[in-house]
Amino acid sequence: MTSYIPLSHSSESSVNPAHEIVDAQTTDCCIVGGGPAGVVLALLLARQGIPVTLLEAHKDFDRDFRGDTIHPSVMEIMAELGLSDRLLQLPHAKMHQIRIKTPQETLTLADFSHLKTSYPYITMLPQVKFLEFITQEAQKYPHFQLVMGANVQELIESDGVIQGVRYRGHGGWHEVRAILTVGADGRHSKLRQLGDFESVETSPPMDVLWFRLPRHPEDPEGGMGRIGQGHIMAMLNRGSDWQIAYVIPKGGYHEIRAAGLSALREAIVEIAPELNERVENLQDWSQIAFLSVESSLVKRWYCPGLLLIGDAAHVMSPVGGVGINYAIQDAVVTANVLSKPLQNRHVEIYDLAKVQRQRELPTRIIQAFQTLIQKWIFAQILNSNQTFQPPFLLRLPILRDIPAWLIGLGVFPVHVQT
Repeated sequence: MTSYIPLSHSSESSVNPAHEIVDAQTTDCCIVGGGPAGVVLALLLARQGIPVTLLEAHKDFDRDFRGDTIHPSVMEIMAELGLSDRLLQLPHAKMHQIRIKTPQETLTLADFSHLKTSYPYITMLPQVKFLEFITQEAQKYPHFQLVMGANVQELIESDGVIQGVRYRGHGGWHEVRAILTVGADGRHSKLRQLGDFESVETSPPMDVLWFRLPRHPEDPEGGMGRIGQGHIMAMLNRGSDWQIAYVIPKGGYHEIRAAGLSALREAIVEIAPELNERVENLQDWSQIAFLSVESSLVKRWYCPGLLLIGDAAHVMSPVGGVGINYAIQDAVVTANVLSKPLQNRHVEIYDLAKVQRQRELPTRIIQAFQTLIQKWIFAQILNSNQTFQPPFLLRLPILRDIPAWLIGLGVFPVHVQT
């Protein structure tokens, strides 16, 4: 007997199981979420002749203030797929170092030029362009299907095994049955909620305001971190604009809103005086996106027939911009481990467990590194009006290679198996 698990804790929790289905499809792998993890996994499976359906809730990939940094680890994966040269033909910028500027000096926190890779830099490419590029590549394979505007609302469960999903969109309810369902639907994952997965959460000491300001041709090419008295800001090159992350103390957003835009503009200029005239472009709070910074790890990433990867399995802090890259590494390991079982049309629970075993340790290590940076540097700056004095260890050149390695390549190398 087949049953349906409705979306819990929402207005849809009383959904009638007897929906009128517009159409029902079958596939070998149904991937929910068209972010970096979902699109790369779909491409890897389709290249091996595995039928795969990718469901994306939005009608396009163009959303503001998503992660736009592609690290050397992902460029190596793109090279293994024969895609790196064409990817780099898209308009992009390169960041060879992560530097922070204080009122007294400029410090280099990570130097990627020392990494043993053909791509010793961070590629700064709008995520929408990356997602479009990968899905266009996947569409060359007959076993790939992309459905935009597919709002997944239910898991299909039979005898304790997840056998697909139901989604709304395109005129009604639709059903996709699959040997394996993969939740790659981000930090607010519906599949994580539907499957009642348990997470262990930490409490980062900050939140982030995202906005854009004009970038002048004479401005620095890559990116730059700024530290002032009680302020932290990161500036990322987006061609004609700076994409700016203004870090605020956890829970401080309402106080900043109450102080008004003029006070925010003054604080920005205090930390980056060269933006004095440009901050006048901020005229409305609608130009500013608020990100509540979270960090968590799902205890068990899988149940029979269902696997979580990327932010659905582990929500990352924005420190180091590693979220995209660890999500894509999850996708590569998932394809490496599960391609053969999917080709045999039989995925066991231990196959899913193998994915978590390979990816959980590097995820824990990078999250511990992020927590260290947040407590060691960010919390100290945000909770003090004193001038920040960088720890002596940050001045040792040899230590620049450690964060460069963790951020750029990840804890363990991940490679595409053919």
